[in-house]
Amino acid sequence: MHSEVVASRSADQRDSSRESRNGTPQLDAVSLAIIQQLQEDGRRPYAAIGKAVGLSEAAVRQRVQKLLDQGVMQIVAVTDPLTVGFRRQAMVGVHVEGDVESIAEALTGMSEVEYVVMTAGSFDILAEIVCEDDDHLLDVINKRIRALPGVRSTESFVYMKLKKQTYMWGTR
Repeated sequence: MHSEVVASRSADQRDSSRESRNGTPQLDAVSLAIIQQLQEDGRRPYAAIGKAVGLSEAAVRQRVQKLLDQGVMQIVAVTDPLTVGFRRQAMVGVHVEGDVESIAEALTGMSEVEYVVMTAGSFDILAEIVCEDDDHLLDVINKRIRALPGVRSTESFVYMKLKKQTYMWGTR
């Protein structure tokens, strides 16, 4: 991989990405390799990443900061909700009348909502909810989500057991 990354590197190492016509950053092979390294281990030292991708530690640091600033990636600690006191998780399907984006935006403002996606299918929105217990989940769904103007109905899918949760989809 190292030789492929080095061979594809542009002469200007500081320019790790350019924006496409739609404003999405276009990442070069080196930036993708850095992302892959961090997905394998978010605490991997910049010097080790640099060795793997053919850059100096300082160049990796600059590229990582640019990727963070562009919103391409985040570096976070992912916890198991059960071990930190959140005993109830659910995916909530939401049917909306009117503006789907305004409902999606309202959901993103709720601290219990971890994931919001607007969909094409039987639901307009899917939202992943993480709560302390069943009473907390009921309160979020009944008093907050269903109370939003434009929410027609919801359907809850309570997680019985989480078998897989990963962020290792790579950079394909």
